[in-house]
Amino acid sequence: MKNRQQLIKKYIDFFKTKAHKQIPNASLIPENDPTVLFTTAGMHPLVPYLLGQKHPQGKRLVNVQKCIRTQDINQVGDDFHLTFFEMLGNWSLGDYFKKQAIKYSFEFLTKILKIPKSKLTITCFKGDKDSPKDSESAKIWESIGISKSKIKFLSKQNNWWGPAGKTGPCGPDTEMFVNNCEIWNDVFMQYNKNKKGNYIPSKQKNVDTGMGVERTLAILNNKNSVYETETFLPIIQKIEHLSEKKYKENERTMRIIADHIKAGVMILNEGILPSNTEQGYVLRRLIRKAIMNLRKLGFVGTDLTKPIAEEVFKIYNDYKNLQKNKKQILKELDGEEERFGITLDKGLNIFNKLTKNKKQLSGKSAFLLYQSYGFPLEMTQELAKEKNIKVDRKEFEKEFNKHQKLSRTATAGRFKSGLADNSEQVTKLHTATHLLNQALREVLKKPDITQKGSNITSERLRFDFNFDRKLTPKEIKDVEQLINQKIKQSIPVIKQEMNLEQAKKQEAQGVFENKYGNKVSVYSIGNFSKEICAGPHVKNTKELGHFRIIKEESSSAGVRRIKAILK
Repeated sequence: MKNRQQLIKKYIDFFKTKAHKQIPNASLIPENDPTVLFTTAGMHPLVPYLLGQKHPQGKRLVNVQKCIRTQDINQVGDDFHLTFFEMLGNWSLGDYFKKQAIKYSFEFLTKILKIPKSKLTITCFKGDKDSPKDSESAKIWESIGISKSKIKFLSKQNNWWGPAGKTGPCGPDTEMFVNNCEIWNDVFMQYNKNKKGNYIPSKQKNVDTGMGVERTLAILNNKNSVYETETFLPIIQKIEHLSEKKYKENERTMRIIADHIKAGVMILNEGILPSNTEQGYVLRRLIRKAIMNLRKLGFVGTDLTKPIAEEVFKIYNDYKNLQKNKKQILKELDGEEERFGITLDKGLNIFNKLTKNKKQLSGKSAFLLYQSYGFPLEMTQELAKEKNIKVDRKEFEKEFNKHQKLSRTATAGRFKSGLADNSEQVTKLHTATHLLNQALREVLKKPDITQKGSNITSERLRFDFNFDRKLTPKEIKDVEQLINQKIKQSIPVIKQEMNLEQAKKQEAQGVFENKYGNKVSVYSIGNFSKEICAGPHVKNTKELGHFRIIKEESSSAGVRRIKAILK
C-alpha cells in the first residue's frame, strides 16, 4: 500500500473490524473552543468526550483528521515538519486500555502494513515524581514479540502527552519507530492535572492514538522525506517546471512553497479569509511567505500561486467540499497576491529611504522590513548587496527572537484554559448561541441563516453568521428582547440522541456536509430552537441571566459577527 487513499481506507477498515465507529473529518477551525486557532490533532474535536461526556457513536472511534500546526512553522522545509497534515487516529473512551491499544497498533503495522517486526523499535515513559515508570506498556510489547533491547525508556519530554494547557487529561505514551523514524503514538490518558500541578488518576481512562498519513507514506515507500511522497511530489514538480530550476538545488525553498500553498488552500476552504487577526493572520503569513520564496526562485509578476495550488485540488480529489470551493479559493489567493504586491512596492520605497547615503542597514530596520512588509532577511541582504551596503544580521536576529518570544507568549495565552473550557459561564454562553442563532432567523426573517463560526470565552460569546448587511439598532434590540424573553420563560434544554436522518426529519439545525456521524446529539429549547451539537449546555434557560449584544460588525464578505455577554 503506497497510496494515500489506500492507507486511509486500510486503517479505517481495520479498526471497524475491531468494533470502532468511523467519525467525520472535523473542521480545521475548532468548534466552541477559544483556546486554539486550529484543530491540531484528531483528539481535538473529541475533547468533551475525553472529559467524560458520552459520545453518540459509542466508546470506540476511528477517523482521519485534517490538522494545522503552526508552532513548528520555522522548521517547515526539513524532512518531516508540515503546517497542514492528515492524522489517522483511533480512540477508546473509557473502554479498552494499554493492552488492547498496543496489540491493535502492532497488528496493523505488521499484518496490514507488512512492516517486519525486526524494523520496529519502541519507547515508553521512564517515570518521574508525578507518575511511575510505564513498565506495563513495555511488558505488553515484550509479550507480543518485541525484544527487551528494542524498548527504550525516555523522559516526560519524549513520552508524555499533555495537558494541552495548565490543567486537564494527560498521561504517558508509547511511540513506535521504523528504522528510527516515528510512525505511531499511543497516548494513555490516565491522569488529570489539577490547578495545584498534581496528577490525579482519572475516573475515565482514555486511549488517544495518532499516525501521520504523510510520514507513514514516506516510511512505506522508503522515502527520506514527506515531500517525496504523492502528497507533495506533484506540487514540487509543478514548481520545478514553472521555475525551470531543480528541486535538489532549491530543496528548502520549494518545500516551504509547497507546504504553505497547500496549508493556505486548506484554510481558505474553511471560509477563513486573509486578515491581520487570528486564523486570517496565519493564512496571510503563509501565502505571503510562499510568494517571497517564489520570488527567490525568480518568479515575477502576478498569478504566481494559482498554478501551484491547482495541484492541491488534484491530490485531495476525495475532499468534495474542496472541489466545490475551488473557484472561490483561487480567487482569494489572487486577491492576496495583489494586496501583497502593493505592500511589496511600499516596502521597496521604505528600503530605499532607509539605505539612502548609508553604508550599513541596522538590524532593527531589517526587522521592520520583515515584520511590516514581509521581506525575508535574505531578500533584504540581496537588495543591500546591490548597493554595497551591509546588514546588521546579529541585531536582526536579536529583534526576531524578541518577537518570537512575544508570539509564543501570546499563543500560550490561548491555552490558558487548558482543553476546551467547559466552565459554568462557558456552558451558559454556549447555550445562549442556540437562542441567538434562532432569534436572528426570526427577527431578520431569514430561515437560511446558519452559524459560520463561534468563539466562546468565559467573558463573552462571538458568533459569526451569513448575512449581507449591517444590522439596524432596532434589529439588534429585537434580537436581544426575543432571547431574554425565552430566558425568562424558564424553558428546559432537552438532549436526545438519534440518527442523522431522524435529526434532518425533525428539522434540527446543523451543517450537514460530512460533519456528523450516523448518530448525533440534538438539543431542543422548547419549540424555539433545535440543533445538532456536541458542546456543553445548561438544563434550563432560566440559568442564563440577562443577554446583551455588545458589538455587531463585519467578519468577512457576506458574514456578520456578533459579540455578546450574559449578566
